[in-house]
Amino acid sequence: MDFRALARNRRCRRARASSRQSASPAKFQFFSPEQAVEIDAITARIIPSGETPGAREAGVVYFIDRALTTFASDDQKTYREGLPTLQARVRELFPAIEKFSAATADQQDKILYSFGDQAAGGRGIYRASADASPFFETVRVHTIVGFLIDPESGRAGNRDGVGWKLIGRDREHMFQPPFGYYDKDYAGWQPNPPDAEKTKA
Repeated sequence: MDFRALARNRRCRRARASSRQSASPAKFQFFSPEQAVEIDAITARIIPSGETPGAREAGVVYFIDRALTTFASDDQKTYREGLPTLQARVRELFPAIEKFSAATADQQDKILYSFGDQAAGGRGIYRASADASPFFETVRVHTIVGFLIDPESGRAGNRDGVGWKLIGRDREHMFQPPFGYYDKDYAGWQPNPPDAEKTKA
């Protein structure tokens, strides 16, 4: 088996998938453009951009949108009811601001923290809480999954593998047979020239 050829084929498939994604921007299937802006703003505070790419660069909003029309369709109601609740909380905390996406980063964090369990040690927005809003908990989980999903899964998210790069995961999965007498007859293993000379001797 030619493992180099397999690795080349994988790289070619990735390049084709990447070119398809970059050729035309993805269209939303569940969110309206206005809703997508709000969800994108929420995910960008859960995994913010900074010295490293965050949820926005990973295209997490597209992952969530696709998830809600496929394997996570049961969560549609949570998003439909949660977004108006979020905007009501925005106006409650900051009356001059109409939408979450229009708030500053500090204001957005305060809004999201208000959905968490502040009484139990101030665990905040980055950890699960039994008392947290089902809407926020759902978005939080979807954001993490969308940021770290296999970029080749076809489910959007983790664009260009930015999530894997952040955690140090290598996208190349090229098999290397182990060393040892027990695998010398394995079809994918070929001895190096010096080893071959020793074998003949």
